[in-house]
Amino acid sequence: MATMDTMDNQLAARHIQNFSEAASLEKHWGYVDRAVPCTNDAGSCAYLDQVYESHDLSMLYSGILWAIIGGILLLWTIGRRVSPTPRADEVPSGAFDSERAAKTISRRSRVRMTAESLIRRYLLPDSVRFVFGRTTRLQVLILTVLAAYLFIFSFTGMVYQTWITPVKNSPGLYNTRTTLGPWSDRVGVLAYALTPLSVMLSSRESILSMLTGLPYQSFNFLHRWLGYIIVIQASMHTIGWTIVEVKLYQPQPKTAQEWIVQLYIIWGVVAQILVLLLFALSTPWGIRLTGYEFFRKSHYVLAMVYIGACWGHWVNLQCFMIPGLAIWALDRGIRLLRTALIHYQYLPDGSMGFKAAHASLTHFPDSEHGDVVRMEFSHPQDPWKVGQHFYLCFAESSVWQSHPFTPLNLPKVQDGLVSHSYIFRAKKGETKKVAALAAKKLTAAPSATTPLILSGCYGESIVDHLTPDVNILCVAGGTGITYVLPVLLGLAEQPTVKDRKIQLVWAIRKKDDTRWVEKELNTIRKAAKAHKIQVHIYVTREASSKSPSISDDMSEKDDMAVKEAGVSSSSISINGVRSESSIDVQKIGGQGFDRHPDLDKLVQEFVEGTVRGSTTVYASGPGSMISDLRSIVASCNSGAKVWQGNERYDVRLVCDDRLEW
Repeated sequence: MATMDTMDNQLAARHIQNFSEAASLEKHWGYVDRAVPCTNDAGSCAYLDQVYESHDLSMLYSGILWAIIGGILLLWTIGRRVSPTPRADEVPSGAFDSERAAKTISRRSRVRMTAESLIRRYLLPDSVRFVFGRTTRLQVLILTVLAAYLFIFSFTGMVYQTWITPVKNSPGLYNTRTTLGPWSDRVGVLAYALTPLSVMLSSRESILSMLTGLPYQSFNFLHRWLGYIIVIQASMHTIGWTIVEVKLYQPQPKTAQEWIVQLYIIWGVVAQILVLLLFALSTPWGIRLTGYEFFRKSHYVLAMVYIGACWGHWVNLQCFMIPGLAIWALDRGIRLLRTALIHYQYLPDGSMGFKAAHASLTHFPDSEHGDVVRMEFSHPQDPWKVGQHFYLCFAESSVWQSHPFTPLNLPKVQDGLVSHSYIFRAKKGETKKVAALAAKKLTAAPSATTPLILSGCYGESIVDHLTPDVNILCVAGGTGITYVLPVLLGLAEQPTVKDRKIQLVWAIRKKDDTRWVEKELNTIRKAAKAHKIQVHIYVTREASSKSPSISDDMSEKDDMAVKEAGVSSSSISINGVRSESSIDVQKIGGQGFDRHPDLDKLVQEFVEGTVRGSTTVYASGPGSMISDLRSIVASCNSGAKVWQGNERYDVRLVCDDRLEW
């Protein structure tokens, strides 16, 4: 890696500074010292004035950018403390006067609620999906503001001029010095300044989450597009200086040959190749070609090698590289520490050591859409918060891969152990191997288990704001039910609230898919009458039949009443016992095609049917479903009506978008 002295010597020749005749050296942060006074020709001295003045402004603009980011985070953090969102645990248990609470909340936080409703109304829907993917307008707006700042200050504060200067010891040859050189330096400095921010946005152990309360996955979009901006800046920097050294400086090809073999230029070429490789592998096409796990592992390694190459290219700007490396190392270190703390347990022989969790397996074969596996185990640890997830490593398959899974059960400690329940659908790669392993094990032994290594928990609680006056609509598609079930199970254990509306809408391909969470559905059914929980299950790949039950097994075990579209409009009782607590199952699909529930109608009817209070929509499922719900929920918000005291039009969307593009 180039040292400061080596770089100074290399740049002295490039900038035609005469250090031997210098009266003093002028310090410039992030750049080589300048020899003063300038003893070169007038054109070269004017050019050097531009180079150093432009660089000083580059550092200033980078500092301003970080000051703005720091200021926003500081104000956000203070705002969360000074005017926090009402928390569910701050409301006393027992009888709840929803009308009185609504008036109290309205007086205290009407401005905040109005502002949030307005933001959701206009900034929640997806924006330019074919460019940005399934991303909200708010995220795109933040990116646009950042990109506009970088674009404007990439050109501000420069004198756009050309200087024709003689080449020393080469009569008749002249260098063409333009603002292209200082401009290339400007975009290079800004790319360096953005590097620690990019690393921070990608961290799972996120400092930003601690300050803002937002889950780390919320920053993935900005991390990805900030990376694209860095690629453009790095490429422009490289192209700009290549034109200068290969075309504008004389004599050629001697100047170009001497330039390209310098150590700091070699490191620059390496950094450029690495950043282009990072870009190629992070595109949807690159991920599909190489696989997500290869992308993830290679991204970690290549990013840190890239930072090292940037350090080697321009050691004077290590002030930006050191934080990037530190954040990366801290993130990885905390991950390993948390995994160690979860699994450092008493072993069977009484000693302490690393102990994997052993999960029991249940296999639900589905040759058409992919098998589903349910895993359950208990482990001594602290409980997580509803909405958080763990990264699970399937030790029998590969210790080099881990995948995020949300527990579908409530985090309860019993006899020092916390129970975990997960389901996942086998698609390809690791999950397909695990499903095949589960099927093989269960064939050999009905009580088969598999060892798991946990990392986490990650994310934020999604129920802290659920005060008793908030209405809840849960929308799930397929295995996305794991995200919303803990919310409903938690509500089932709370005291009943007058006028509160709770509903579950679950879209599945086949009626038998309800067996994945049969136990949890039965718990919700038992609490449905007291809590007025409505459950609507839509079967999208089957036509209506005469069977009145969700599944034969569930009917025999649970005395569950079921309504099925096309069969009966009233509750159907099991074993002759009539029940008001029913699960409505509608088969809306058909052989060879599927039809999805009308979410627009369902959400609008739910909101219009609330008696009082705001509404929170919890959602997890395919990206298309999340995109539809963003637009639907946005249309349900009205800042003007919330300001007038009608909280019905304060509708929030809480969704699981970890895997969205």
